[in-house]
Order: sequence, then structure tokens, then C-alpha cells
Amino acid sequence: MGSLLSYSGLSTKIRAMQSKLIQERQYQEISQLESVTQVVAYLKKQPGFADFWADLDENSLHRGDIEKLLVHTIHQNFAKLYRFANPQQRTFMALYFKRYELSVMKDCLRKVFDKGHADLDLSLFKDFFNRHSKLDIEKLAGSSTVEEFINNLQGSEYYAPLKKLGGDYMPGIFDYGMALDQYYFANIWSVKEKLFKKRDLEEITKAYGNKFDMLNLQWIYRSKKYYHMTPADIYALLIPVHYRLTRKEISALVEAADETEFGRILDTTYYKKRFPALAPEKLEDFYNLNLKMILETEARKYPHSVIMIYSYLYHKEHEVDRLTTAIECVRYGLSPAEIMDYIEKT
Repeated sequence: MGSLLSYSGLSTKIRAMQSKLIQERQYQEISQLESVTQVVAYLKKQPGFADFWADLDENSLHRGDIEKLLVHTIHQNFAKLYRFANPQQRTFMALYFKRYELSVMKDCLRKVFDKGHADLDLSLFKDFFNRHSKLDIEKLAGSSTVEEFINNLQGSEYYAPLKKLGGDYMPGIFDYGMALDQYYFANIWSVKEKLFKKRDLEEITKAYGNKFDMLNLQWIYRSKKYYHMTPADIYALLIPVHYRLTRKEISALVEAADETEFGRILDTTYYKKRFPALAPEKLEDFYNLNLKMILETEARKYPHSVIMIYSYLYHKEHEVDRLTTAIECVRYGLSPAEIMDYIEKT
């Protein structure tokens, strides 16, 4: 009863917000539009964007502005839910929020590594991050070297994972991005039992456990197929979590002599039983399918649990990814059929 009472108001709020997500029919209509300006004008009239974009002048926006505005609608919807949530629900949201910090830090690192990149303007996100984060994103965006960027993280939880990189080699942007991802994922797994109980803990364990397993499968396969990495280097990339994949299975996959052997071992895992069509080259597709199925199924079964929040945020982020794809397709003058094909693959 306590869970029902604590989540009933938030679940009602989320259902109302879900009803405003862009639907298949609307993507079809977007695919028929002839310019990016028309797409923005169309979105301004949709319930999920009207409040946020009502005062925008679509004729004065550049491509980069539109992409940032789309991302910012995720922030704005997160903030709506956060204001409505109770302290326990905010605990999960604060943990989830770190993915937005990671995204901003990776943007800043790309700017540092791409010496010819224009200045990174994160001013649109400033108020949101000031409310929910201890990071000074403008200071990070102003960093001109990796050393300066890392020094600007002093006092944050992200300083140590990045500071320890280096030594005998010169880390690249991939190394820094992986260090941030590994820290974030391992942190979620290590604190979940301290922060959550009962149904919330079960749902977080199931959703993130499946996610981390599938990510590890992707990284092992890609490391072998595209980068021909040694087992020792592959182990260093993996999230230190074992959910449905045992340590023995992970070791066998990492140590596999070639892609054929990797495929044979993959066929013996839980995920092959769950998805009979699973194949090494389809791991990314099944990662997205698996997470989507879990979130949708569990949110329907347990609408008065933390999975409801996770599911909504996932679908909002997926909406932004699909709209970004649609806008790029319209910009390049693709046909409606081609645009829909790209949207459906996103």
C-alpha cells in the first residue's frame, strides 16, 4: 500500500506526459515535410513541445540550435518529474541524472580533442545543471586541454576516474569516455542495494543488469571484430557486473579465438535463449530491443515503482534521437519512405 500511495500521483503525471510523446502517425507527417523550418513549426504545435517552444522563431534557428533544443526538452521533462517526485523517487532520478552529466562531459572532451571545433555553447543547459549538478559546465566547456578539463572536475566524483588515466600511454577520447561510462555503471550497481528496497530494487537490478550484460557483449564483439584487441585489453573495457552472464561465460567470450567461436559461445547464453534470432552482428539491435521490452513490460506490471520513471525517460530520450534523425533526413532531402526507414532503425 505504501508503494501504491507514494507512486500514484507520479504515475498519473507520467502517463499524462507519455501521451504527449510523438506517435507513429506524427513521424509519418514529419517525413512529408520539405524543410527543417517546417519540422520545427510542426513540433511547436504538438502537445509535448508547445509549452517549451511556443516563443521560438523557427526561421532564425540553426541546425546546432535545434539539436540542443531537442536535448533540452529531455532536461525540461526530467525537471517536471523531479519537482513532482518525493524524496525516494528523487534518489533514483539523481542517480539517473548522471547520464546527462556524462553526455555534457563527453561533448566537452570532443571539443578539446577536436582542435578546430567551434566554441561549445552550453548556456541553454546552464539553469538546469545549476539546479541538479555540482559541475560547472561553462567552465568545463571552456577547457582547452585535457589537463585543464580534468582539473576543472576537482571536487567532483568524476575527477579520480579520469585523473588515473595515462602513465605509460597517451589516452584518447575513447579512453576518457570509457572511463566515465565504467565509473557510472559500476557506481549504479554498487549503490543500488543501499538506496533502494523491495520492488524498486528488483526493478533496478533487472533493468540495469540486462543493460550491462548486453553492453559487455557488444564491447567484446566489437573489440574482437574491429580492433583485434588482446583479451587483457578487452577485460579492461568491461563493466564489472555479472547478471545473466556468468564470469565463466564472460571469460570464454573474451578468450574466444575468433568470431565463429564467439558466436558458438553466445549461443549457449541466457540472451540467446531469450532471443533465438540473436547473432553477433545483431547485438546492438537486440540491446535496444531487450531494454525497450523490459522497461515497457515492467512499467505495465508495476506502475507504482521506480521502473515507471526509467521507462518514461528512456522513451523521451528515444523520441529525441528519432526526431534528430528525422531532421537530418529532411535536411538532406530524402524521400518520405527513406526518412521513415531511418527513423524506424533509430
